[in-house]
Amino acid sequence: MKTKLILLSLTAILMAGCGASRVGPDYRKPPVDTPTVFRGDAPVAQPASLRSLADHTWWEVFRDEQLQHLIRTALEQNYDIRIAARQVLQARAQLGVTRADQLPSLTAWTGASNLRTPGSGPIPAIETSPTELNLNLSWEADFWSKYRRGTEAVRAELLASEWARQAVITTVVADVATAYFQLRELDLELEIAQRTLKSRQDSLQLVKLQEQYGAASMLEIRQAEQLVYTAAGQIPDLERRIEQQENAISILLGENPTAIRRGWKLTEQLPPPDVPAGLPSALLERRPDIREAENRLVAANARIGVAKAAYFPQLTLTATSGLRTAALSNLFSGPAGLWTLVGSLAQPIFSGGRLRSGVMLTEAQQQEALLIYQQTIQQAFREVSDALVARRKNRDFRFEQERLARSAREAARLSDIRYRRGAASYLEVLDSNTRYFEAELGLAQSQLNELLALVELYKALGGGWEQ
Repeated sequence: MKTKLILLSLTAILMAGCGASRVGPDYRKPPVDTPTVFRGDAPVAQPASLRSLADHTWWEVFRDEQLQHLIRTALEQNYDIRIAARQVLQARAQLGVTRADQLPSLTAWTGASNLRTPGSGPIPAIETSPTELNLNLSWEADFWSKYRRGTEAVRAELLASEWARQAVITTVVADVATAYFQLRELDLELEIAQRTLKSRQDSLQLVKLQEQYGAASMLEIRQAEQLVYTAAGQIPDLERRIEQQENAISILLGENPTAIRRGWKLTEQLPPPDVPAGLPSALLERRPDIREAENRLVAANARIGVAKAAYFPQLTLTATSGLRTAALSNLFSGPAGLWTLVGSLAQPIFSGGRLRSGVMLTEAQQQEALLIYQQTIQQAFREVSDALVARRKNRDFRFEQERLARSAREAARLSDIRYRRGAASYLEVLDSNTRYFEAELGLAQSQLNELLALVELYKALGGGWEQ
């Protein structure tokens, strides 16, 4: 009868605890001032059914097969991604630890001893072997949702760590693509420098030949040598930068510094056709860093409830059931059973302002998390707008650089013809060749900048983390 009464009491308390209201504020998504369109987006109407650039997978955006291989390798081996994955495992384990606080704890313990009491006079010595085997059940009723709010906070932290890992993936995809395009641009600069050096070496030999027959002066030889030395000086510096860029890519891949295989040339890295950026409101759901910041806000909001629950009484139940006997041989026979049921109720009365300060701390942390969330959204809108402007203006700049390069090439050709016919000095050839060399390097840099703007736009829109 007593056992049934105990079980009924425990069941009633458990049901009361489960049905108790939660203290602290419930999370509500804060309002966000979302623009209707991204600033810098092309003012061209796009079909609503057309996918945003960020909706495309990274292998659809970056179509160079060698670049795709590098990105896949980085996704498997990059240390930042692997560290982020371990942080997710830590958060998942912490959730298990916190969630266990809501459940009763059951422990078993046993003890045995041998005691001898010496005799005195007619009283003989007494030797006993008391033995105990007990089960202990302890549970704190979660009337005020302290533990449920704590679990809510840790679950949100787990989701935040998941989104943080996705943000790392997005960054690594963008970093590998950026580093690869920069490597191919350096390769193009080296190719231009080597081609220019060969052409200028041929011109120097021609001028030396003309000097032997009195058709050129020593000054013109020195001027031709300047062109050769200028191009030659570029080559070792470019080779240094290329090897260092390969080392940087190797580290992104989680490997020791090594040579990097190439795919398409820089001029073959055609960007995808114009794809709309999409609706600004969709950015809130697609950007991993925004989702991470929101889940940090959810966690901070739940911790207010944990702090407020400390104001209220805490009911703890402890039940013990076991066996106790003076002799081990009688442990499982005879009247050896025992049980106890203890309930305790603790109500904070005076804590020197500790509880109030704890609530104020969590509220301030929640307000900070809210500001970080709002700041993250504004920064995301800025990054998208910057990338849209950069992509459009870099493309316009590349068009002008192509015209400049064509004009400089034609000017170099005409000045060379004029010099051969004696209508111009070699100083004019020197100036034209220098301008043409700089124009080619400028064109290569503009082609790189256009590709980098594409990478930044894809990253800013939250693309790259979906596998």
